[in-house]
This record gives sequence, C-alpha cells and structure tokens, in this order.
Amino acid sequence: MTVYIDPPLWPRHGTTWSHLVSDAALDELHALARSAGVPARAFDLDHYDVPAERHDALVALGARPVSTRELIRRLRASPLRVTAAERHGRA
Repeated sequence: MTVYIDPPLWPRHGTTWSHLVSDAALDELHALARSAGVPARAFDLDHYDVPAERHDALVALGARPVSTRELIRRLRASPLRVTAAERHGRA
C-alpha cells in the first residue's frame, strides 16, 4: 500500500493544491493526513485536497510524489475510486 501526492498545481483560495490518495486503504490515507495536520474536512470521498505548504511535509512523512497523470491512473485502478456519477448521487 502506498500514498501518493501530485504536484501543487491546482489554484484555489489564494494557493495551489495537491491531491493525496491511497492505492488500497483509506485508513492508511487518513493516518498520513492526520500525521501531517491535514484537517478531516479536506477529505473528498477518495482523496484529500492539500495546500502547497503541506506538500513537502507529506513527502517527508512517506507520501510518494508522482505526476498528476500517474496519481489519477493509480486512483482509477484502485478499489477506492469514487466516480463523478457516484460523487453526485447518480450511480
């Protein structure tokens, strides 16, 4: 099991954001997020949105940096993926 983080490329609320995902276990994802001080409200069903200022700390704690394309590929291949239809209650 691995937790992955993409580069902080997504602008919003005066900063840029990364996504933090696991390829197999939400417990692992939540534990890493908690250890870095990421609030629970940052969790969005299958990933955390994390501000750029937390990126380096998450990598230091064990998150594996990957490209956004790789992160999406790994999340889609995992059993944890929440589709857009599921996210909006259409599945």
